[in-house]
Amino acid sequence: MDALKGLKVIELGQLIAGPFAGKTLAEFGADVIKVEPQDVGDPLRKWRMLRDGTSVWWEVQSRNKRSVAADLRSEEGQSLVRELAREADVVIENFKPGTLEKWGIGWDVLHALNPRLIMLRISGYGQTGPYRHKPGFGVLGEAMGGLRHLTGEPGRVPVRCGISIGDTLSALHGVIGVLTALYHRDARGGEGQVVDVALYESVFNVMESLLPEYDAFGAVRVRSGSALPGIAPTNAYRCADGKYALVAGNGDSIFKRLMATIGRPDLENDPALARNDGRVARVDEIDAAIEAWTAVKPLEEVLAVLDEAGVPAGKVYAVDDIARDPQYLAREMIVEAVTSDGSVLKVPGIVPKLSATPGRIASPAPRLGEHTAEVVSARGWPARG
Repeated sequence: MDALKGLKVIELGQLIAGPFAGKTLAEFGADVIKVEPQDVGDPLRKWRMLRDGTSVWWEVQSRNKRSVAADLRSEEGQSLVRELAREADVVIENFKPGTLEKWGIGWDVLHALNPRLIMLRISGYGQTGPYRHKPGFGVLGEAMGGLRHLTGEPGRVPVRCGISIGDTLSALHGVIGVLTALYHRDARGGEGQVVDVALYESVFNVMESLLPEYDAFGAVRVRSGSALPGIAPTNAYRCADGKYALVAGNGDSIFKRLMATIGRPDLENDPALARNDGRVARVDEIDAAIEAWTAVKPLEEVLAVLDEAGVPAGKVYAVDDIARDPQYLAREMIVEAVTSDGSVLKVPGIVPKLSATPGRIASPAPRLGEHTAEVVSARGWPARG
């Protein structure tokens, strides 16, 4: 049985953060009704690369959902949301704070209709505070959360990581909040509540020791390229074929095995390098020793030797590496899905893996408004145009 079977979710969000949260709940059995703007739908339908007029990203982000087309700016659309919310468990939205209130479908209204309702609200800066009314996108959350300052090469422009990671982190924090609120409601007898997620806070939450290091030492971390400051050795090392080996030799026993493998018993047995703090003080020396060894061997040989020695190492995967990798395939992380037009598309599998109630792809991403009539007629409401 699907773990979330029977959970009714209304998704009012668009693009990435809100819909990714809805996608995650839908993969584990929640009935997610996605309310999209009439005629145009979620803008994600037209983002990045299109096949037959529809984004292939859409096929991932909206699988397992049902689509209802409605204009939330109209009284009819707002009435529809209020009617759906009466019987829903969760409402997801990622509009700028105050937007739903302006449309008469904010928290106070929906909570009054359904005290058990949980509302996930994802926004750039949260529902409170001096920035709450500012528009926010993932790139701004990544910058304000501290990630952008650390990403890139020293002395060069801060760079993006290549995806909208701030949106996705916010979605995952939102799902955690929703499941926690559901447990409080159903196991503790509590009422519904708001799960308030800010993009910048979701990024900041994964910034590890960034703040306490500043508070304790006045240290402001900066961009460090492929290395991870304060942990040694862990870096990308150039190989003879121009490729890079990622080597994480920062565990105390792992470091000794690594040094033995590269023929550096002097470093292996140096008591000053037995612990991480000592290695950090001499990280340049250690990195030079490792790269002197990798530089005369092709990447695959480097990885084979380190694997045999029990040293964590790997390569930088491009998508073509991912698509044919046996580990991805063995764990069903590359799956073929049938889209709504009957074509087949390779898409990412389901995360996390549950042993008793695994997630699944039960239905393809819907056509715009595909389920409007079904949802309306099932509830005996007047037909909508």
